[in-house]
Amino acid sequence: MLDLKFIRENPEVVRKALEEKAGILNLDELLFLDKQVMDLKRQTEALQAERNANAKAAGKAKPEERPALIEKGKAIGNQLAELEPQLRELEGKLKNLMYLTPTIPWEGAPVGPDDSFNVETRVHGTPHTFLFEPLDHVALMEKNGWGDLERAAKVSGSRSYILKGDLMIYEQALLRFAVDRMVAAGFTPMSVPALTREDVLYGHGQFPTARDQVYSVNQGEAFLAGTAEVLLNYLHSGEILSEAEIPKLYSALSPCFRSEAGSAGKDVRGLMRVHQFYKVEQYVLCRADLDESNRLFETMLGISEDILQALELPYRVLEVSTGDMGLGKYRQVDLETWVPSEGKYRETHSCSALLDWQARRANLRYRDEGGKVRYAYTLNNTTLATPRILVMLLENHQNEDGTVNVPEAVQPYFGKERLEAN
Repeated sequence: MLDLKFIRENPEVVRKALEEKAGILNLDELLFLDKQVMDLKRQTEALQAERNANAKAAGKAKPEERPALIEKGKAIGNQLAELEPQLRELEGKLKNLMYLTPTIPWEGAPVGPDDSFNVETRVHGTPHTFLFEPLDHVALMEKNGWGDLERAAKVSGSRSYILKGDLMIYEQALLRFAVDRMVAAGFTPMSVPALTREDVLYGHGQFPTARDQVYSVNQGEAFLAGTAEVLLNYLHSGEILSEAEIPKLYSALSPCFRSEAGSAGKDVRGLMRVHQFYKVEQYVLCRADLDESNRLFETMLGISEDILQALELPYRVLEVSTGDMGLGKYRQVDLETWVPSEGKYRETHSCSALLDWQARRANLRYRDEGGKVRYAYTLNNTTLATPRILVMLLENHQNEDGTVNVPEAVQPYFGKERLEAN
């Protein structure tokens, strides 16, 4: 969320950001509620001061004066008792609207309502030209006995998958490869729970707007996280870190769950869009310094590019438009990897800088060298998500006999040079 003082002083800037990001917030309603809250707070504070002064006067008053002062104190107390629930109700409504405030996007972001306005900034590698008729990843899985999508649907429903034999081992090898890359880059490796609480999802920014993407457990007592970032972002909630303790560089491997609400008919075949998957995530909490955030953004993006290059996959880099980047993003860059069977690039990585938008929601603070307590900045990025990356690896590295070559960088983790039929 944004700083309320900033919103009061820059309503047109906020209004423009809402337009560019297709936000649903009624800014006029927020500003009106803010004024009501401030007015009620002033009334409450004035009454509290009057009650305190009256109590002191009663303590010093003559016996004959004291009953009137006591009655006056009761009357003030009754007024406060009426105002305080009104104030709490208005503050609750204001907080709900504050959750819908956008980060002001950086000036270089393409302006547009959806992904058709994303801008390709560079391409790495050239799609392979096959001397035979290549198979898509589902056909490769079926030919080699590497999975069972039909039985997975029988036991777990649509958008489920079972990996078998070499492909299952390959998935695990890739995840460990990604974790080691993050350790080498100076990130602390972590495992985090899949279950989380409602306030954690509000702190992350997934609630309230994307609630339909999250699986609820036990009538809403807990939720299944769609990314480790959700939990990493709340680890230091309520703490005041010292400036010497940051930046915090975390990398977590976790199972992830997404309902994929609203995606009916999209990517229903195979491993591209599933309800449960695994992901190695990058997360950074740093000083409220734009230069530092920009530097870390480029570092995190570079890690993901290095991984795709090590996996010997062609990819392109996209600067994401204001309408596609989401409410909380200051800047977002996506990496899309080539899918031969579709003849196009598909997203595999998404690097985002959110400035203090998440920090204000999750109460992430630090004390700077001057002693001032400030909200931190946060960033996140995909390191590797599977099984989606398997789509690209199987299709790009396949051989005519149906075997699939393993990139040299992953061979020490997998134990051989290619995937073979079970």
